[in-house]
Amino acid sequence: MIFPLSLSDMNILLGVVALILLVTSTLLSSYHGKVKILINKKRLSGVATVVAILFLITVAVRIVNVILGE
Repeated sequence: MIFPLSLSDMNILLGVVALILLVTSTLLSSYHGKVKILINKKRLSGVATVVAILFLITVAVRIVNVILGE
């Protein structure tokens, strides 16, 4: 089964994931209530930054495509 993703689909997906991860890394505390799961904020922030950079790269590719008229 082939599930083709266009550049615009990837752009939307990366944008939403980046936004969720950035908000989560900002708002969550390291100790979330009585749950015994320790959230590594540094790692979460790093992943959010990488996804945001990937989103910006896809936006740049779309802008270049629009400028070149492809």
